Parts: sequence; C-alpha cells; structure tokens
Amino acid sequence: MVNRREFMKIGGFSAASPLTRCSNRNQKQPNILFILTDQQTWRAMSCIGNPHLSTPVMDRLANEGVRFEQTYSTNPLCSPARSCLLTGRMPHETGVNWNSLPIKPGIPNMGKIFRENGYRTVWAGKWHLPGNYPVLKTFDGFEVLPFHDETRGRREYQFGDLTDEPLADAVVQFLNQPPDKPFLLGVSFMNPHDCCYVVRKQDNYPSANEIHEPLPPLPSNFAISPDEPQFIQEKRTIIPYGDIVRRASNWDENKWRAYLWNYYRMTERVDAALGKVLKALDDNGLSENTLVIFTSDHGDGVASHRWVGKACLYEESVRIPLIFRWTKRIPAGRTDQVNLVSQLDLLPTLCDYTGIPKLPEFRGHSLKKIIDNPKTKWREYVVSEVADDRNNPKRKGRMLRTGRYKYNIFSHGARNEQLFDLKNDPGETQNLAYEPTMQKILNEHRRLLDEWMKKTNDDFHIIAE
Repeated sequence: MVNRREFMKIGGFSAASPLTRCSNRNQKQPNILFILTDQQTWRAMSCIGNPHLSTPVMDRLANEGVRFEQTYSTNPLCSPARSCLLTGRMPHETGVNWNSLPIKPGIPNMGKIFRENGYRTVWAGKWHLPGNYPVLKTFDGFEVLPFHDETRGRREYQFGDLTDEPLADAVVQFLNQPPDKPFLLGVSFMNPHDCCYVVRKQDNYPSANEIHEPLPPLPSNFAISPDEPQFIQEKRTIIPYGDIVRRASNWDENKWRAYLWNYYRMTERVDAALGKVLKALDDNGLSENTLVIFTSDHGDGVASHRWVGKACLYEESVRIPLIFRWTKRIPAGRTDQVNLVSQLDLLPTLCDYTGIPKLPEFRGHSLKKIIDNPKTKWREYVVSEVADDRNNPKRKGRMLRTGRYKYNIFSHGARNEQLFDLKNDPGETQNLAYEPTMQKILNEHRRLLDEWMKKTNDDFHIIAE
C-alpha cells in the first residue's frame, strides 16, 4: 500500500522493451490511441472550468479536438463499463454485470475486430475482464505491452501511484519504435481510482491538517435528500460496492474536503503520465496520423449526495469525460454541450473513421456525423444500468437521460423512481417523479426505457415486495 512518504512519488517499475522497431509514417489508415483513466468524473479537468485542479495535458487534447460534455458511462462500475467500451454492447448483453467477470464468449471486441482488419492491436495497463492486469502475452485479440517488474508482488498493481508512470514509460518506448502497419493501442491508466484507498486506508494519505493549502469546497448538492430511494439508502451499506460509502458516512466536512483534494491530486498525476505519451506521439511524428480518444470508465461521487466512489446513477458517478482528437481531420477546440453520447458510441466511431464495417450488434452510433456537423439529428436518449450486489443479482437499476430530464428506476424498495430536471436542477436535489404535474413526462421516460429494454433484450424488472 502507499504510505505518506510514497504518496507524492511514483513506483519505479522498469519499463519493458518495445514490441517492434519499425516506422509507420506512410500508412493510409490512422493509428488509434485509446486512452482510458479510471473513476474520473466529467468535471475533473481544468478545461471544464474546475479551479481546484490543473490538467494541462487533458486541456490540450480538448483544445485540439472535440470534447463531448454530455457523455455517459453505460455502467458506473469498472468491469461492466469496460466490457461496453470494448464491444459496443450493454453490460446485460456482455454478461459483465459486476467486477472481475469475462466478456461472454463469442462477442467480438475491439482487439479482434481491428486485428482482423489489418491493425496491430496492443493493450497496455488495466484490463479488469477479469483480472486487473492481463498476465498473458496475447489475449482477446490484443498483444500485451508489459510495463511492470515481474519480480515485484502483484498486490501493488491496484495502485495507480505505483503503476501509471511506468505504464507511460513503456508506452513511450513502444511509440519510439512503432510497428510498420497501423496500430490500435489501448492505454488504460489506474488513477484517479486510488481515491478508493483514501477511504479504506485513510492514514496513508494527507489529512486536512496536513494539507497546507486551501481545500476544495463541498459541492452544493452535498446533502442527502430526505426522500432518497430506499434502494440507494441500502447501497450505502452494501459490501463490496458500498463499503467506502459506509466508511465515509461519519466524516466531518474537513475529511470530505481532504478527500476531494486527494482526488484532484491523483487526477493531476495521471494527467502528467498522459503527457509523456502525447509527447512521444509528437516526437515520433505520429500525431498527424493518429486518432486519439480520451475517456474514463466511470466517474466518482466526489462528495455529492455524500457519495464517494461509484456504482451509483447520480451524475457525478455516471457522467464521464470524452475527447476525440485527430490533427487536421477533427475540428479543434469545439465543445459539444448538447448531444447525448454513450460509451456504446466509441467502437462504432473508431470503425467509421478507419473504414472498418460496423457490426450489426453494436448498440451505439458513430459520432463522426456530429463531429462533422454538430447540428445533425442525433439520438433522443442514452441509457445506463447498475447492479450493485453480486450476492443478490436481482438488485438492479436503470437510468434514461433525455435532453432535459433524467429518469432512474430501481428494482425494489420504496420511492424507487427518480425524475430530475437537469436544466433547473443539475445537482439532482429535487425528485419530481411523484409530482402530479410531472406524470406525463414521467410516463414518456418510462415508455422510452421500455422501448430500449425490448430492443436490447434487457431482463430488468421490478421485484414485488
């Protein structure tokens, strides 16, 4: 585990030698650099206007590409979300409803699809489908880029502060001598996921008394709504996915603010590691012919609703950053604040930009058309899902977000529906689901969710009490 002295340092794993030693500057198809952080909520970037952290590398990507501000995780939990990013299918279709499960056999993933279409496909970093890090040299259509010291214990793999920098170093070596054909390189960082250990191992991280600078303020939606669904109230005590929420339940305001400070410092450190990767791309003349995607698997509660961690359908946990950059091919400096985007859209978009046929099983759509023309007619809604207790697989929730409203429904418990007007209540503090004047809008969202469930063969249902 990380102690106080190690907190501001990065572990010294030795980077592995590159996979190949050739140049690909003259190829026609673009390279793809798919960058994934872990547990980064959409507002954890300084380009959003967040003054409590500085992320110059992420900001650079936003300034040089298109940033989608209304992007949603398909499931605010690591493995389910990752299964969707790699397949373009929902968690209930991939079979990954909880952490540390493999994708169902027979479902093609990003690696297999691009390898079959002439790409060198390489994965570097966190996988979590099922193991945290792949241990084989090749797996599921990808080659594995090694970055760790095999002589050291595997327990430390869970810490981004020990793995992200050596991971970046290994990626730099790969980019210094890239393959002689187009590559798809997945780079999956761990931070700011280390925030989980700020809760579980508080003594290993700076407390409010040890932080000699202003602490971030509490969010305006810090309080727990008195009419919060029973399902969410129960989630606050469920293990494993509710354990950090339970541990933080008695925190005073200073502990919450110190948590936010630590979370933002972890985000800054992963930003610095990302900077090494982008510099290597530039130094090797690869930027102009490389499509860069930056996103995260899911967000974090960041003290909103007194929530810390993930596995929750509140905005902070389910809404994520997303940036597409391709020099001279994608507009620079554009922020799309309107169109609703899902993780399901990433794989179809990559296929579109590379000329690879889109599979009919994809649930998402290519973003290329709204990158080319933001006013193009787009979708009406996006859906996310959650299952929070592997020991009770019937416990589930669903979210449907339309342009103005957001609808949540849970499988059981009192007050099991939520309807929020995100235009007037972005902090989700006023549940309108039981307001008589909102029943027409509520029923329309119910209808849309039922439409989606039928389309995707979703077995979500309400459990009779």
